[in-house]
Amino acid sequence: MYQNWLEFHRGTLLWKCTGLTDDQLKTASVSPSRLTLLGLLRHMAEVERSWFRCRSAALTLPDLYCPDDDKDGDFDNVADAVVEQDFATFKDECLAADEAVRAKSLDETFDGRNGPISLRWVYVHMIEEYARHNGHVDLLRECIDGATGD
Repeated sequence: MYQNWLEFHRGTLLWKCTGLTDDQLKTASVSPSRLTLLGLLRHMAEVERSWFRCRSAALTLPDLYCPDDDKDGDFDNVADAVVEQDFATFKDECLAADEAVRAKSLDETFDGRNGPISLRWVYVHMIEEYARHNGHVDLLRECIDGATGD
């Protein structure tokens, strides 16, 4: 059930970004916000890597877009981003995340900021993270071309 909901939200994000130009994907919402569809896609790739691969699977990987000196690089640095590459990165991170935890128990834990965190907690958190950001995606897409829907 967790994996299916996660895949549903991943697919929703991709669906909401379909059929737009690179410029539209890089269009910010309403000033002063810097939020863009591409920024959200990049953010979710970063979050997939962080929670599933780096934390849950204890892999040491560099940040994709957010080095220590640019913590909001996923959102901020979209002007010169290569959209096709960012979409491929997102899809690759989702596949790699799934593979990294495939054999793990949902009850397996790792150290979190405030104590042990289970893989089950990570799935619930990621579903919540996607649901929240997909709400942002809905509004951004409607502002860009009026498209609405699930």
